[in-house]
Amino acid sequence: MKDETLEEARIHRKITLADVAAEAGVSLATASKALNNQPRVSDATRAKVIEIAKRLDYAPNTFAQSLATGKTNSIGVITSDLVGRWSIPVLIGAEDELGNSSNTVLLSNARGDTLLERNSLDFLISRNVDGILIAGQETNPRPPLRVPANVPLVYAYAPSEDPQDCSVTCDNVQAGRLAVEHLLSCGKRKIAIIGGSETFNAAVDRLHGALDALHSANLEPAGPVRFNEWSEAWGRAATRLLLDQHVDFDGVVCQNDQIARGCLTVLQQEGLSVPQDVAVIGHDDWQVLTLGSMPTLTSIANQTEEIGHIAARNLLDAIQGRPHHGIEYVPCRVVQRASTLPLR
Repeated sequence: MKDETLEEARIHRKITLADVAAEAGVSLATASKALNNQPRVSDATRAKVIEIAKRLDYAPNTFAQSLATGKTNSIGVITSDLVGRWSIPVLIGAEDELGNSSNTVLLSNARGDTLLERNSLDFLISRNVDGILIAGQETNPRPPLRVPANVPLVYAYAPSEDPQDCSVTCDNVQAGRLAVEHLLSCGKRKIAIIGGSETFNAAVDRLHGALDALHSANLEPAGPVRFNEWSEAWGRAATRLLLDQHVDFDGVVCQNDQIARGCLTVLQQEGLSVPQDVAVIGHDDWQVLTLGSMPTLTSIANQTEEIGHIAARNLLDAIQGRPHHGIEYVPCRVVQRASTLPLR
């Protein structure tokens, strides 16, 4: 019985690198270098080996590769966001970046539970992942996680309290500044500010940025700045207080979109035109709210998907021996809609 061809062998067993090398007429080492884009292989030989590997439907032995390189090409990702409102865009950005580098992503949801997060971390380390990305659900700094020195770890959205760790989050101070500058560009000069909860750094940071922009224009907030909760109910109550206390205002910075929706409701109930009488801007660009508002709501986007991209790139750098340290702040951006006047 005559020997079977490589094409016939493919039907009965898995094609190996040795098969590819034999078909190409090169050594195993040369075939491996060609497929792994390593030097000391001519362009013609590399192209020939790649073409044969595709034709034979050769699938690399990832286990053998990991033994040779010490890498598994797998990344662990842990999130604690129960709703996914913040973490999903971060994860999309990270997965896009990691997918481009042929990494497999192992995802775990710790559901806001510290013990579950630790168990997830231990599990991922036991799977020999090359690195771990922690996607938080808020921008308050969080306690650092302890991992072996050979496992790089990057925090996205919720930064680590340890300045030696690598963290990527949005720039809430710049966001507050952007909101005021946008209203100023619309011709508004009497700008009120309705805050969220002071227990969140985001509220304090956004206020600092807003006040900085007002002071740069030689202005002060219209009326007192009040903090309470991140809700429509608070947006309605705070706007009522402004009106009942006869505060003269023509613009409102609301520190999130729920507050802004509540503000819009009261302004319209009082017969005020938005944005002609009062322009309103929110924060977070939660499109369930911003696009469903009447009028549609201008908001500040946190660029969470970009945070995911940058965090993943920083993690890949660390895996290659180029670690980043400290917090990287990603600029936010204005998403203009009908609740503010057109930019001049």
